[in-house]
Amino acid sequence: MTSYEVERRASREPALSEAEGSCSIAAGRGRPALHQQSLGADTMSEELTELEEHAEHTREHPDLAPVTLSMAVLAVLVATVSLLGHRTHTEEIILQNRVSDQWAFYQAKNIRRHNDELFADLTTVVASKDAEAVAKLHERYQAEADRYKDEQKELDTKAHELEKEGELARRKADRFDLSEVCLEIALVVSSITLLSGRRIFWRLGLFMAAAGVLVAASVWIVR
Repeated sequence: MTSYEVERRASREPALSEAEGSCSIAAGRGRPALHQQSLGADTMSEELTELEEHAEHTREHPDLAPVTLSMAVLAVLVATVSLLGHRTHTEEIILQNRVSDQWAFYQAKNIRRHNDELFADLTTVVASKDAEAVAKLHERYQAEADRYKDEQKELDTKAHELEKEGELARRKADRFDLSEVCLEIALVVSSITLLSGRRIFWRLGLFMAAAGVLVAASVWIVR
């Protein structure tokens, strides 16, 4: 081997090592994406496998089809009652905030009324050369105090009305929560039928579902 061939081979070796290193880096960078794709594929395959198992179980046991159907209906009822309960709780919170605002307005009017009454009382004891002006000032402060007193009565009435509405919303929300618990128990108890094959659990689930529906329906008669 000549000296020229030795030098030529030596110049090629660094380039080959750099190319191999870049290829290994690119492969390393591509591994997380491939790993994530494999995880996603595994998850999808698990879900599909589970669905296929349920379908096969239903095909093998056609007598359990009513149980599966009732469980689907129960799932819809649970979602509906849960939504109604959340909205009712939101309404309760809004009413509580409005009650707080009304009592804050009431307190502000009360402070202003006391200030006007104080100034009106002071005009009766302060000596002045212009008695007519003092009398007009007294009448003005007294009229302001009387106006604030009337406004306080309106605010007091409105605040108590909102408190009653908030209490009603709380009682409705409690019933929705109880109904949701009954329906969820019914769903879980009914699912035991698919595992054990005993319809007694399905009947117990239907009983709990009926109780949950009745509790939810009673919301519209709460006063």
